[in-house]
Amino acid sequence: MTALPRVMVAPNGARRTKADHPALPMTLPEIVETTRACRQAGADGLHLHLRNAEGRHILDAGLYREALAELRSAVPDMALQITTEAVGLYDAAHQREIALTSNASLVSASIREMTTDTPDTTARAFYEDCAARDIAIQHILYDPQEFDLLARILPPELLQTPDLQLIFVLGRYSEGQQSDPTNLHPFLSQLDTRALSPDWAVCAFGSSETACLVEAHQRGGKLRVGFENSLWHSDGSLARDNAERVERVLTACA
Repeated sequence: MTALPRVMVAPNGARRTKADHPALPMTLPEIVETTRACRQAGADGLHLHLRNAEGRHILDAGLYREALAELRSAVPDMALQITTEAVGLYDAAHQREIALTSNASLVSASIREMTTDTPDTTARAFYEDCAARDIAIQHILYDPQEFDLLARILPPELLQTPDLQLIFVLGRYSEGQQSDPTNLHPFLSQLDTRALSPDWAVCAFGSSETACLVEAHQRGGKLRVGFENSLWHSDGSLARDNAERVERVLTACA
């Protein structure tokens, strides 16, 4: 199964537009150009969101297959992960179908979203199907309490394997979405309590994104950085583009 990259860039997300930052990529050519620049800056993975012709978030298997084919040609040495984020537009059944039919080997999925209005047996069968197809699901955890849901749904062989991929979203519900490095500690406590040793990463919000990612790096985690979560450097200045955010984070972690 494909491991998580060391530094995954998330250049656009589902909500921000060029009104938030003119260098935020929205079309596929812009995403390809940004990904190339971020690869040059040191990122070895891409977290992929697509937009429709009106610039809105879209989950479409055919569009994902086309985008992945183009990106694999443009940046053949980068890991490519698709999102299944609902953004209030898609139900869990559609999200699961996208994960299985987009020709992606890396998929980001919220355990909370994937189990909404879904019997445990259906959700469990989905994760087992992904494992059988060698599709690596990176489970999004917005709160340490979601470990309980993860443990309830995943069969023991998928929960306890070192191949388990997680991402801890730090400060998702903090005021103004300003993360703090201490937000990581309850997640790591859950790993210790449950004796889990997964392949894990962190994303964070606001000008403290860098400090949070440095904390994760020092504790053995991997990093997701980019305009999806923050437009700002640690000094509060606006980043020139995603590649500059990658550069600054890697410099801080060195």
